[in-house]
Amino acid sequence: MSDNKIAVVIYEPASGDLSRVFRGLRVAAEFKAAGDDVAIVFDGSGVESLAELSSSDHKLNSLLESLRDNVRGACDYCANGHGAKDAIEAAGFALKADADGEISIRELALEGRQILNY
Repeated sequence: MSDNKIAVVIYEPASGDLSRVFRGLRVAAEFKAAGDDVAIVFDGSGVESLAELSSSDHKLNSLLESLRDNVRGACDYCANGHGAKDAIEAAGFALKADADGEISIRELALEGRQILNY
């Protein structure tokens, strides 16, 4: 494994620009294939993407599943607000509330990760 530590943060809803969600996941896959330490989180409207892509019939589901071990989770507060909590939990992804009820991006920075936003 290399010393590269990357965090891919997906903010884009699948109903918005799906190509941004795809690019974020493909970039994560590229770093993973190179042996880098990759963490993926879904924040803001991006929690909707995680919920939608979790469906086995979504065209990006296989890409998401190939990165399942790298998905740290989704913002609990945002998942509640966007009505995505049940789908995310049903798919077995974590809901994170480590920064006053929201997912902590600072934690990723403290781990020495380069943060890439999509």
